[in-house]
Amino acid sequence: EATYGERVVAFAAVEGIFFSGSFASIFWLKKRGLMPGLTFSNELISRDEGLHCDFACLMFKHLVHKPSEERVREIIINAVRIEQEFLTEALPVKLIGMNCTLMKQYIEFVADRLMLELGFSKVFRVENPFDFMENISLEGKTNFFEKRVGEYQRMGVMSSPTENSFTLDADF
Repeated sequence: EATYGERVVAFAAVEGIFFSGSFASIFWLKKRGLMPGLTFSNELISRDEGLHCDFACLMFKHLVHKPSEERVREIIINAVRIEQEFLTEALPVKLIGMNCTLMKQYIEFVADRLMLELGFSKVFRVENPFDFMENISLEGKTNFFEKRVGEYQRMGVMSSPTENSFTLDADF
């Protein structure tokens, strides 16, 4: 029976580590200009998964009874091994700029980033092997008339302060 804190860490691992290799492989297609419909859907889904992971990390930071760093490392390492095993099966061939070895390293990089977000030190200490994944969060701010928008808009952007004020007499 896992404690609540361990479950929050596992939730962060599922949202932040599991599927990150799958997202990376589809962003690899995007880098090459392939399958725009799939890559747009991938943007939407990966953004949501990232928000879920951020939420789990925020919940963890507010816990009074947190699991030990050793236990958190154990959960994260186990999640990394599971995702790496999945990717070994899913990516049996070498592609230009993507292969199983690089993908395993990417999963370790993602896990290290998650460990830092949870407030602990890195486990694997590896670099991101996929430069195109560094630019994913920088892309966006799509021109509405050029393409469907895949990003969230921040509250208050493009509006006046009075439009964002709370009132009880709003006219509908």
